[in-house]
Amino acid sequence: MARIAALGSGVMATALSFPISENGHDVRLVGTFLDREIIDSIQRTGVHPDLGLRVNDGVRAFQLEDADEAIADADVVLCGVNSFGIEWAGEQLARLMRPGQKLLCVTKGMRADEDGTLHILPDVLRSYFDPRLAEQVSWNAVVGPSIAGEVAVHHDTCVVFCGQDRADLEQLAGLFRTAHYHVWTSTDFVGHETGAATKNVYAFAAGFAQGLLRRAGKQDDRYVMYNYGAAVFAQGQKELRSFIALMGGDPETGDGLGGVGDMFVTSMGGRNVRAGAFVGEGIPFSEVREQRMKGVTLEGVAAIGVIGGALGPLTERGVIGADEYPLCRFLHSVVARDAPLEMPWDEFFRDLR
Repeated sequence: MARIAALGSGVMATALSFPISENGHDVRLVGTFLDREIIDSIQRTGVHPDLGLRVNDGVRAFQLEDADEAIADADVVLCGVNSFGIEWAGEQLARLMRPGQKLLCVTKGMRADEDGTLHILPDVLRSYFDPRLAEQVSWNAVVGPSIAGEVAVHHDTCVVFCGQDRADLEQLAGLFRTAHYHVWTSTDFVGHETGAATKNVYAFAAGFAQGLLRRAGKQDDRYVMYNYGAAVFAQGQKELRSFIALMGGDPETGDGLGGVGDMFVTSMGGRNVRAGAFVGEGIPFSEVREQRMKGVTLEGVAAIGVIGGALGPLTERGVIGADEYPLCRFLHSVVARDAPLEMPWDEFFRDLR
């Protein structure tokens, strides 16, 4: 029996407790300072209030002040905070983790330096560690199309565990695999983490078509702008592959679960798609953020801010061309400057000319 501790008790970290506990392992959910009500609910009733499901027997919940107890002897530690809390998580994990433990990062996103240099989030976490401890921790992540509730209720889900050591990855995968939770492994760590981060950028654009239909009073029309959505998706997939190559990963990773597969499921709905739909209706994004969706966590929009914001410095340095990533550049103009929704179609698919 392995011991698995998760820092963060949101829906995804908690959903992952289902396959692990069903394999007979000891699971501890550690709440952040924002999760106190979630942990209290699990401790009192066994129910995760956001998932609306009872956690399995053998899953224990700990408030943040008890994190040392939960993590000290864990074999595997999950980072389950959202991307806005990754620096906080780095500080906590650097204090809590021990040599020989395996880290599995669930959080998706990127960070950028002032010169546009992009970093995957496991590297951001690692930067908080003492270098000697960092060398004695196994660094890994999980990517792929995973709606948390579907994982918890045993809908078939296919994911990739990525990292640097094949043996560690196979050991981790063995802890999680069930008849419904299917795990592949890959040592293209950077490629998969880049794909998982950049797909959030393009999920925002997936909402534009439904907003445009609402603006035109055609939301119940027989013809629902699938052509528009498909073209945006295709350009997003091309840029996702290009970002993977830029970061030093294998572009073909973008064609699999950690790229286009994850982008597909993220584009099906959710908060970022809803935000994009408001923009499609003609509402400036600043109004969407401050009024229509105030207080709502929009990780896709955050990814646009980081990744799209890095394109200018990267272009100035000559790392990328000014004609590269036209969709990401446009989306950044929408969220940063309230640019109107005038899709730059003629800048897409330039390799076909």
